[in-house]
Amino acid sequence: MALFGEKYVDEVRVLSIGEFSVELCGGTHVRHAGDIGLLKIISETGIAAGVRRIEAVTGERALQWVSENEQRLQRIAGLVKGSPDDAEDKVGQLLEKNRKLEKELQQLKGKLASSQGSDLVDRAVDINGIKVLAARLDGADSKILRETMDQLKNKLGSAAVVLGTVNADNKVSIIAGVTRDQTEHLKAGELVNAVASQVGGKGGGRPDMAQAGGNQPENLDAALDSVADWVQTQLSA
Repeated sequence: MALFGEKYVDEVRVLSIGEFSVELCGGTHVRHAGDIGLLKIISETGIAAGVRRIEAVTGERALQWVSENEQRLQRIAGLVKGSPDDAEDKVGQLLEKNRKLEKELQQLKGKLASSQGSDLVDRAVDINGIKVLAARLDGADSKILRETMDQLKNKLGSAAVVLGTVNADNKVSIIAGVTRDQTEHLKAGELVNAVASQVGGKGGGRPDMAQAGGNQPENLDAALDSVADWVQTQLSA
């Protein structure tokens, strides 16, 4: 094989490692492959189409790497009150338990939001025959907001509803819904953006359902309070 793009001196070092590899000198400086000792591959990544990059440690550094990982496994085993032999099973059991608890938590959040949703019906105001409701549901995620929105729209009849919440990462989530009989006069996308613009965000969606986010939670209550006036202005236009 001729490597026209490379420059070498008259004599070129060739490395032969068993029957697996015969290469021009790749930078190793040992007489025999056995001099390298233990070789441990620590990562493999793609750097281009069809090209992989392998990183490894050898010799004393490889032994140190193995020792550090053995100590790390010992610490993990201690955290799950097990031994290195059963640490994997213990971690798997904890993950499964955590998944079940998360599922139960979501169910409880759903029940709580549903209960709050029922209480919110009485807070709706009538504007030109349309029930308008804007409320904050703390602790609700996007899924719960959507489910509560559907419940409220069904209970209120002709309605425009906006629900907002502040997530654990201090971000605002907003959802707006308009019953289909009113989408000619009110658009959920315009409504959600009218609220989101006040909390440093924007959103979009269908005429009957739209979502948005924001990063100014301190303005959420005031933004929700502005919904009734916005609807009144739209209906008067």
